[in-house]
Amino acid sequence: MGKVAFVFPGQGSQFVGMGKGWAEGFLEEADRILGFDLKKICWSGPEEELKKTEIQQPAILTISVAAYELLKNKGLKPEVVAGHSLGEYSALVAAGSLKFTDAVKIVNLRGRFMQEAVPQGVGAMAAVLGASRDKITEICRQVKGVQLANMNGPDQVVISGLAESVKAAGQRLKEAGAKRIIPLQVSAPFHSQLMEPAAQKLKAEMDKIEIRDAVIPVMDNVTADYVTEGNRIRDLLIKQVTGSVLWEDSVRRMIADGVVSFVEVGPGKVLSGLIRKIDSSVEVKSYLEM
Repeated sequence: MGKVAFVFPGQGSQFVGMGKGWAEGFLEEADRILGFDLKKICWSGPEEELKKTEIQQPAILTISVAAYELLKNKGLKPEVVAGHSLGEYSALVAAGSLKFTDAVKIVNLRGRFMQEAVPQGVGAMAAVLGASRDKITEICRQVKGVQLANMNGPDQVVISGLAESVKAAGQRLKEAGAKRIIPLQVSAPFHSQLMEPAAQKLKAEMDKIEIRDAVIPVMDNVTADYVTEGNRIRDLLIKQVTGSVLWEDSVRRMIADGVVSFVEVGPGKVLSGLIRKIDSSVEVKSYLEM
């Protein structure tokens, strides 16, 4: 029997109505912690409110953790957990490293700090389709102020940084043969050095909460390696704010180590699509199909 991995989505997976009818208890607990009506925003919108980074992050985490509890109550357990960016916090709750109450609070602050780090319009992100990672790395080295943010799959890398630098790098990549450059509708240049002020503020908040050793191995975004030790997890969560999300590398590592089935635990099917592009031979399901 091969191993099962539970994977938890990041920003962009949210939709109005998510968790309706089954995530009520978790949303009400999140409401108490955050001091605003997250349940109402998740279930009724407006969509623009749900898209706000400091609301979107705790909303996706809450629905993801509620979905995990549904699976747990059915007796389903993963051998490894992983999450894409924000999703790593959901994975850490599932792995027993973070308390749900602390995670909700921290990701709300994380969203706010990331939003505040760079004035609107100064930064940008773009998805590069149909160019090798080596070529993208080479061009990002030539253009100051842009870096690789998300290694999502063999055909999709996201770059992030100063708006003019992202545009210049995109132009060079098109000239070098990239199929498409898609500017992303994001509120800040996530996973770039411009997020350093957010990383510092997050570190101060992280130091106030308990991060326990994980009882399930967690595949880390920054290293594409397993982590269980609490203090190491704390350090890597700070590095993740300015560092690259090695999603393709993480998925390939899990498959190499015997994972044959991935279950996307949370709203949307973004990760399922990415995993299928990385390796079409593995089984990919949504928590709704379990």
